[in-house]
Amino acid sequence: MSAKYSNKYRSEVAEPSSVTFQSRAQSTPLYFNCCFLLLLLNVLAGHPVSIDYIFKYQEVNVKDVSGRLVVACFLLNSLISATSLWAIVQRTKLCLDFSVTAFFLHLIASLIYNSGWPYLASWWVLQFSCVTITCVLAEFLCMRSEMKSIPLGMSARVDL
Repeated sequence: MSAKYSNKYRSEVAEPSSVTFQSRAQSTPLYFNCCFLLLLLNVLAGHPVSIDYIFKYQEVNVKDVSGRLVVACFLLNSLISATSLWAIVQRTKLCLDFSVTAFFLHLIASLIYNSGWPYLASWWVLQFSCVTITCVLAEFLCMRSEMKSIPLGMSARVDL
């Protein structure tokens, strides 16, 4: 593509510092909101609060109330993560990359925390669902922003 027809407003070359900042900026709200939601939901339900709910894959289940709270927290967090992804990245075609990266980093953190591979299907289903919700909603929000009409006329009135 010649420079004559290239996009003047966005660089097609990914800048590593920008991508790193955006990845960190996306992961921070993911954990902050997850911690806040877990704290809120567990206090309201009268359950003890623990970091295990975020990283231990054994806590993800639908058999007991605390497991359902963890599932609800992660699903609500995926909605919040989608809005933060929309605010930070603002590009439809990058939503999949950033949402998968955020949850991949969560997988790495869970591997380190548990010293082993998550073997429960419920954990994998929840993570896949959260990635899907985050990506699809963020793409929808970004697409709506990108499709807004650009005013072509001058808004200032000129008197002759």
